[in-house]
Amino acid sequence: MLKVEALHVYYGGIHALKGVNIAVDKGEIVTIIGANGAGKSTLLNTISGIVRSREGRIIFKGNPLPPSPHTIVREGICQIPEGRMVFANLTVKDNLMLGAYLRKDIVAIERDLGKVYELFPRLKEREKQMAGTLSGGEQQMLAIGRGLMSDPELMLLDEPSLGLAPILVETIYEVIEGIKSTGKTLLLVEQNAYKALSTADRAYVLEQGRIVKSGRARELIEDPTIQESYLGVKK
Repeated sequence: MLKVEALHVYYGGIHALKGVNIAVDKGEIVTIIGANGAGKSTLLNTISGIVRSREGRIIFKGNPLPPSPHTIVREGICQIPEGRMVFANLTVKDNLMLGAYLRKDIVAIERDLGKVYELFPRLKEREKQMAGTLSGGEQQMLAIGRGLMSDPELMLLDEPSLGLAPILVETIYEVIEGIKSTGKTLLLVEQNAYKALSTADRAYVLEQGRIVKSGRARELIEDPTIQESYLGVKK
């Protein structure tokens, strides 16, 4: 579904990504793990068109990805950003409906709103509440729900567990697995390497802007180097 080939990204004089190659097949969860500053969020922001200073190719469903973010959303890619970024002064329902802004299929939009409420009953309970008054976990649910309302084929999730209590991390990852079961494809950036590797089908390790290791997630979780560097297992 997605191919990133020889991707170089620059912030002025900073060479943030250095020849990154990744692939995501339809129906997979693929995770990118790495330390702070490795370039994980930059990679997602480049795929979604937010970052444009780049070299290389991004291919989606066999075609070069268009350059503008709104066109990329129309093509079937949505990003759930780090920090949730909900519209605090709008209601829960208004936030969700903004996710469907580019769609015209009213009946399907209402159907998908119902599916989001089934996935997150708490959002249904709070649909008239201002988003800024939700807890961190509820805001993460809202951010994921808003993304689902664009009816994407590929979802880019940036640090979905950031700042959440352990029990809420479990809830969010159960939702991620549930989304996969509906046929969606997910590219996941996560600092909680153990949880990401336990959930994903395949994984890439990003260090200082370069992919240094890749493979089946269950195999990487047993890799001694990964265990020491990212899972806190001492030799």
